Amino acid sequence: IEAKPVKRLCRTHSTITVNGQFPGPTLEVRDGDTLVITAINRARYNATLHWHGVRQLRNPWADGPEYVTQCPIQPGRSYTYRFTIQDQEGTLWWHAHSRWLRATVYGALIIYPKMGRPYPFLMPKKEIPILLGNPMSSIF
Repeated sequence: IEAKPVKRLCRTHSTITVNGQFPGPTLEVRDGDTLVITAINRARYNATLHWHGVRQLRNPWADGPEYVTQCPIQPGRSYTYRFTIQDQEGTLWWHAHSRWLRATVYGALIIYPKMGRPYPFLMPKKEIPILLGNPMSSIF
């Protein structure tokens, strides 16, 4: 999590990004996978990540709301999220759960069925995740 120059609408601004990307990376996993994600906070603000819609069974400390399930990740520090996707499929998203960072720190979380398990519909020929965001107009 760090500030990087991002160009949108013909203007470049310093924006908080994840892995230098805005929006952040799309995570593609399968039902039953265990995710291990280390968030390194190189921004000047506290940060946490929330895995929106993911059932946090027996590990609520990976849920991400600052001062509720975890202390925020302070600038210069890191935190490793560990959780298992259990009985879930679909397209969800992850996002910062800290003040203004939620406007730019987010990305898709695609959960595919377990290997060998059929889709509940015809398998698509191509998939394109669409993320809708509303960054503050004063940024861009």
